[in-house]
Amino acid sequence: MVRSCAWLLRGGSRPARPLCGVGGVAKIRCFDTRGRDLEVAEVAGTKTYMAKPGEVQQKWWLVDAEGKILGRLASEIAMVLMGKHRPTYTPHVDTGDFVIVVNVEKIVLTGNKWANKVYTWYTGHPGLRSETAARRRDREPEAILRDAVRRMLPKNKLARKMLSKLKLVVGPTHEHQAQQPEPIELGNRFAKKQTQP
Repeated sequence: MVRSCAWLLRGGSRPARPLCGVGGVAKIRCFDTRGRDLEVAEVAGTKTYMAKPGEVQQKWWLVDAEGKILGRLASEIAMVLMGKHRPTYTPHVDTGDFVIVVNVEKIVLTGNKWANKVYTWYTGHPGLRSETAARRRDREPEAILRDAVRRMLPKNKLARKMLSKLKLVVGPTHEHQAQQPEPIELGNRFAKKQTQP
């Protein structure tokens, strides 16, 4: 009794034996139920692409943070820094791009978070330090976005390298004109559509 090669691959009485594959094509020998050779089928194999350090060309992007919601902007910046916007994303290699964010002081928090959101940290001395989001915006506005992006990256040495590619600027001008950054619109992916009257 002759069974098809596909039937044997799906779990027939005898499994198919893989032969050596050359150039991304695997050869599979198929059998019938009595163990006789039927045919040798060539099945196209797939190779998973793994980027190597320095292999991916990193681009520079320019983002305007004016009127953007903090968390939505931070999540999309983290995706670009990690390189998940590329089909060549590799988890253990830095495949992300550089991101310059201007107008960080004009970022938006929804609700009453400027007064209610509290940032806390411990210095090593007795007592827990804390400040509200409004006070941090007045003191160091780029720290709000940097902390939000940092907490969305992996927790390892590679994330520290990714975070160093984030350039935050207070105001509309930046000092990275030599890199010729391309403008990109981030943070609007989940924004509500504005209806025109």
